[in-house]
Amino acid sequence: MTTIVGISAYYHDSAAAVVRDGHLIAAAQEERFTRKRHDARFPHEALRYCLREANASLDSIDYLAFYDKPLVKFERLLETYLAYAPRGIRSFLAAMPVWLKEKLYLKKLLRDEIAKHASSKARPRILFTEHHQSHAASAFFPSPFESAAILCMDGVGEWATTTVWTGSGHTLTPQWEIDFPHSVGLLYSAFTYYTGFKVNSGEYKLMGLAPYGTPKYVDLILRELIEVKPDGSFRMNMRYFDFATGLTMTNSAFHELFGAPPRSPESKLTQFHMDLAASIQQVTEEIVLRLGVTVHRETGLANLCMAGGVALNCVANGRLLREGPFDSIWVQPAAGDAGGAVGAAFSVWHQYLDRPRTPSPRLDAMQGAFLGPRYENSEIQRYLDSIGAKYVTCTDDELFPTVARILAVEKVVGWFQGRMEFGPRALGARSIIGDPRSTSMQSVMNLKIKYRESFRPFAPSVLAERVGDYFDHEGDSPYMLMVAPVRKELRIPMTTEQEALFGIEKLNVARSTLPSITHVDYSARLQTVHADTNPRYHRLITDFEGLTGCGVLVNTSFNVRGEPIVCSPEDAYRCFMRTEMDYLVLENHVLRKADQAARPKDESWRKEFELD
Repeated sequence: MTTIVGISAYYHDSAAAVVRDGHLIAAAQEERFTRKRHDARFPHEALRYCLREANASLDSIDYLAFYDKPLVKFERLLETYLAYAPRGIRSFLAAMPVWLKEKLYLKKLLRDEIAKHASSKARPRILFTEHHQSHAASAFFPSPFESAAILCMDGVGEWATTTVWTGSGHTLTPQWEIDFPHSVGLLYSAFTYYTGFKVNSGEYKLMGLAPYGTPKYVDLILRELIEVKPDGSFRMNMRYFDFATGLTMTNSAFHELFGAPPRSPESKLTQFHMDLAASIQQVTEEIVLRLGVTVHRETGLANLCMAGGVALNCVANGRLLREGPFDSIWVQPAAGDAGGAVGAAFSVWHQYLDRPRTPSPRLDAMQGAFLGPRYENSEIQRYLDSIGAKYVTCTDDELFPTVARILAVEKVVGWFQGRMEFGPRALGARSIIGDPRSTSMQSVMNLKIKYRESFRPFAPSVLAERVGDYFDHEGDSPYMLMVAPVRKELRIPMTTEQEALFGIEKLNVARSTLPSITHVDYSARLQTVHADTNPRYHRLITDFEGLTGCGVLVNTSFNVRGEPIVCSPEDAYRCFMRTEMDYLVLENHVLRKADQAARPKDESWRKEFELD
């Protein structure tokens, strides 16, 4: 029996994963335990959980795999500073103390951190994978495909920003790469920064803002900022960017090009910012589509796997699936750096140890991404009793119809069931759910529960067997990583007056008979719910459909703005009481907000969590 721990850490979204004899046992992000969003520190708590779930001690671990090669990354930093000298001296002076103190001696640092988990002097062997190798492994090895092309796109790893691989059986073969500083991920992050959102967390806001705008700056971007070849390869004009040498993403030349300074965070969003979002989104989609065509032509493979932060752009993914040449596309649900922990562990098993792989064409190896901790009813009951909470305990036969009735009268429910999800999306284990037929649900959830920007769209959770009844989509989208159009017969045509609206004015116009999950461009970010990976959530939606005729629910992550998704019952109850959620369901325990002891409005989260 061989047990491998994968670790990603020290940049953002640190995580741990355990693979035993080729099977993924557990995976979790550190932020869920420490309650610090995008926590980059060594994932002590995530590692403790993974070892506990695997019923293993550190002394029984054979290998520890790290998702990055720090010495190669250090080489890139030095070469970049030399290439741009004397520019970048401030950035160089800021970066070097951290590298010289910690990152350059990462192997020793890892040994010191690992020692805190060991009960003896035995230590696992430490191995390092390349950053994009970790991404590629996380995309292909858990996929349902025997063979596939793999496309990885992110900000930057050691040198690579875009890589193409082929996978067959248990082998990965690199094909080609595009290197730093030319990066679609960093280009998108530059616009994230310029429009006032936070880099490495606000990119999905930019994607959600895009449909409110007009892509009027596409030609300017393609003429001045990035040259895109017909095959999808690209080269950026670094005259406009500061990320290679400075402390910001864009510079004065960029700001002069668009005629304005960067938007201040939390300030008013204007049509200008929406048009910028629409423009960079269209450019990104075009690059992804061209690359997809090239990769298919060069490899001749029918299936595509994707990972890296750009693979979280579900709008681009949806277009590639609908318009591109591939029969099937599978995206790693933790496509960002957290998923590197899974990829590093699988790399050791399949590549370093040369062990075979047996993919299942029906189910991938991520198990619906339900790889985190779960809590028994007895644990939850003890916690609720200890704080004097008021609740009702239901049998399963009582629970699902009860919650369905609550949802059908437009109440908002915190839904806490089973093992926590791995990756950035809530998939029905740690979710806030509601009725998609409601015309007010999007506004209520955004402003009174999530406390976030009103324009942010919500995802539909749809019964997998009913997806074609509601959306122009074939196949599965279990990880909320594909955007598809709502079926035309469900859409509500806009009046002439409504067609003339601009920007956020469009928000209050119902676009379909499922207004709470239909974005302003008639699209939706799909989650197909499957009985074999999430039977309880599937049963709830089935009961809701039996009651209402609608096989869809609104699904958003169980947290307030800036907070990691909840992990424990305590996290869930605290979030429930801080917001205007109506009900909380913790496994079989149902809590009604009106029954809880009256308490002052808790605004402490605004200081506790840094806004994303």
